[in-house]
Amino acid sequence: MNKNNYDAVVVGAGPNGLAAGIVLQQAGISTLIIEGSNTIGGGVRSSELTLPGFVHDICSSIYPFGVGSLFLGQLPLRDFGLKWIFPEAAVAHPFDDGRAILLRKSVAETAEQFGNGAVGYKKLMEKIVADWDDIGGDFLGPLTFPKHPAKYINFGLKAIQPATVLAKRYLKDPYSRALLAGIIGHAILPLENMASSGLGLVLGALGHKNGWPFPEGGAQQLANAMAAYFKHLGGEIQTNMWINSMEELPPHKAVLFDTTPRHLLYMKGLKFPYLYKKQLQRFKYGQGVFKMDWALSDPIPFTAKNCLQSATMHLGGTMEEIALSERLAWEGKHAEKPFVLLVHQTLLDKTRAPEGKHTAWAYCHVPHGSTKNMTEVIENQVERFAPGFRQTILARHTMNAMEMQQHNPNYIGGDIIGGAVNLRQLFTRPSVRISPYSTPVKGIYLCSSSTPPSGGVHGMCGYHAAKKAIQDLFTDAK
Repeated sequence: MNKNNYDAVVVGAGPNGLAAGIVLQQAGISTLIIEGSNTIGGGVRSSELTLPGFVHDICSSIYPFGVGSLFLGQLPLRDFGLKWIFPEAAVAHPFDDGRAILLRKSVAETAEQFGNGAVGYKKLMEKIVADWDDIGGDFLGPLTFPKHPAKYINFGLKAIQPATVLAKRYLKDPYSRALLAGIIGHAILPLENMASSGLGLVLGALGHKNGWPFPEGGAQQLANAMAAYFKHLGGEIQTNMWINSMEELPPHKAVLFDTTPRHLLYMKGLKFPYLYKKQLQRFKYGQGVFKMDWALSDPIPFTAKNCLQSATMHLGGTMEEIALSERLAWEGKHAEKPFVLLVHQTLLDKTRAPEGKHTAWAYCHVPHGSTKNMTEVIENQVERFAPGFRQTILARHTMNAMEMQQHNPNYIGGDIIGGAVNLRQLFTRPSVRISPYSTPVKGIYLCSSSTPPSGGVHGMCGYHAAKKAIQDLFTDAK
């Protein structure tokens, strides 16, 4: 451990930890980022999980916020080796009748696929897309009085509704309802829950506004570019160093933890007041995921060929089927036909596999802490929409929910978004405080996805936490 003095130390080199470090260094605050693993990135990492030469994204892979985040999208990451690839369509959603619906950049072109349902889809999405630049900053942060109240209220009245209610109100055909359900499924909540619509509406709007891009060469390239920019600003990174006690840190004025609240509770040398400690203990972690990666001999043979215009596929059929799958996982049960999120980037990125070969990955939501092997049911869902898929598999790699936690200790019980994004924990995560990023202990901050605006690779949790630390401790920083 480098025992030099630092103004700030960030524990965890995930996207939020890297974002926090960048904001601090931009302000001239000397910062050390410490990572327990031997590689940076947290949920933004890549590895040859199956066969040599086949590059797989271990967790996150597609980045709607990569160019849509008001922070991440403004960084000069192209100057540090990052190249974004934009599929023609953000999402493809196939159906049993052989048809697939695509989320295209144009709201009108997307709506044309819905026949009589076109009017309702446009009514739902057009204003959110048009207003995003004005409301995005308020959504991607702590609860504050919005800069554009009327526009934010228009969005909020839709976002606060259960997805099932929102769909009935606006969408009159099964195809548009299913498309909405698949996008909302990224929130990992029952579709009947209050506020389950919020993240889906944002992801849909970003798909229309910017698309859902991914980094050429693997997710690791995004983390590497952020780290390179951080070092360019003068920051330092140390890997292979697990921090279990405050005494293990070098001298500092502030520490920002890109970890879950559970890790704060177990950190030796941190003593929190009783009420704050109880809030951290009551913080609810959400469903887990079972993830699969495949090395493939050929592209996935989807019946609906237009699926190949996107890198992201939502496999779940109707809204009713998706809602059942998400509700069962929330209730601690495993679905026989789970909603499957599948990514097939080698259609557009040939750097991820040997010439002529392909990779793909998929996951489904499972009960918190599940150890059940979901290989067969996931591959059944892929075969359902792409008969002959299994014949293309050269090798597979799987991780159940608890193996996901072993890979990344922030994934408590396989929860990849840092805690359930239910109504109670939407803005008051992980506790009820004026600033959710600060703790009652001076100089100690939380900057992970367990703070607003929760999961997603946008860097905004780290951005807001670093800004709060600067405000509290470094008012002379420039």
